[in-house]
Amino acid sequence: MSTPDHTPENDSTPAAPTPGPVPSPAAFAKRPKPAVRPIAAEDAPAVVPAVVPEAQNASEWGRVDENGVVEVREGEAWRPVGEYPDGTHDEALQYYVRKFEDLAFKVAAIEQRHQAGGASAADLRQQATQLRADVVGAAAVGDLAALEARLTTMIDQLAEASAEEAARQRALVDEAIAERTVIVEKVETLAARDPQTIQWKQATAELGELFAAWQAHQKTGPRLPKSTAQALWKRFRDARSSVERSRRAFFADLDEAHKAAKTQKTRIIERAEALQSQGEDGIPAYRALLDEWKNAGRAGRKADDALWARFKAAGDVLYQARASRSAEEEAESAPRIAEREALLEEAKAVADIADLKQARATLTSIQRRWDEVGRIFPRDTERDLDGRMRRIELALKDREDVDWKRNNPETKARANDMGAQLRESLAEFEAERDAARAAGDEKAAAEAQEAIDARTAWLRAIGG
Repeated sequence: MSTPDHTPENDSTPAAPTPGPVPSPAAFAKRPKPAVRPIAAEDAPAVVPAVVPEAQNASEWGRVDENGVVEVREGEAWRPVGEYPDGTHDEALQYYVRKFEDLAFKVAAIEQRHQAGGASAADLRQQATQLRADVVGAAAVGDLAALEARLTTMIDQLAEASAEEAARQRALVDEAIAERTVIVEKVETLAARDPQTIQWKQATAELGELFAAWQAHQKTGPRLPKSTAQALWKRFRDARSSVERSRRAFFADLDEAHKAAKTQKTRIIERAEALQSQGEDGIPAYRALLDEWKNAGRAGRKADDALWARFKAAGDVLYQARASRSAEEEAESAPRIAEREALLEEAKAVADIADLKQARATLTSIQRRWDEVGRIFPRDTERDLDGRMRRIELALKDREDVDWKRNNPETKARANDMGAQLRESLAEFEAERDAARAAGDEKAAAEAQEAIDARTAWLRAIGG
């Protein structure tokens, strides 16, 4: 990935035009009369103010002596501006008037750009300052003092705008530095992460996005100070290089780990395939190999898929042998399953035998025949049948426990005492209910009836 060079932006603002050199007296006769140098179309004002004196009034600002020396009036004094010995006085004067027109046109162009807005105030101020230097003492005939005054006024106006513009530019630069610093810090944060915890596909995409953001910011943002830009780029470049080094090192280590895991898993597969001749007896050893497989690490997705297919195929042979044996045992167990199902139906009738001793004897006989049936496969079916028989046995045991508690002398005595208390309480609540009904108090009657119902249920529970 190439490193962008931070090149200065091109300044689209044209420099202020400068007047041409004043020809020497000897060259006036030989050199053709120069034309006014044109100004670029985008710099030209829509309408140039009429500030150039008309030709017939040129004598107000200039004069020519008998030797062809042209002078311009500056206040009350006259200043020589050049010679035109081989032409007429009017030609000599008009030549220097055109020099003034050139300067006036340039002043008007800068004024027009200032009024239109959009141009850099600092650039316009610099051009106006340079042009004022050209106007002062210019070899031209016209109201040079007026041009100088216009330029001075414009320079003063542009001074405040230039300061505001510079402040805005500094703010933009500060903001751009902050934004570019954020980009740098994100890359540095990425570089500081543990390579073992990084999702490298995501990190690589993130790094690419940050580099694209850096290039876009460098292209569209304001130009930063050279030292600041270089310092930020160095931080970005160093952090980016660190990420790239970590990525290369990580994948180099990963390749080595994949190779080692592939070698280890290949050896496990060879040992698993050697167990196939043992049939079902090889399953315990295969399970131990499966634990080794889980601890062997990864060999890469494609390699792992292919290796696992081989390892699983070796295990399928062993488990198929077990499945075949289980199918045979299940087929042999079918008559025994039917016999136990019949015994379960017979055992269900125990619940209907009122005599507990007879019920226990019947169930014991059924359980004896149950054990004589023998083992059943698969084991899940055997556990299900045993569970159903166990529930019948527990139901009978619960009946026996209730009967024992009921016929226990101590229990009977307590039950009789409690029954007497409940019957006495019932009589009291019945009297309260009848009294409440007689008084029309349905709420009290309902509460008394609830108490009567509860105590009646307790009496039934204790056999009272």
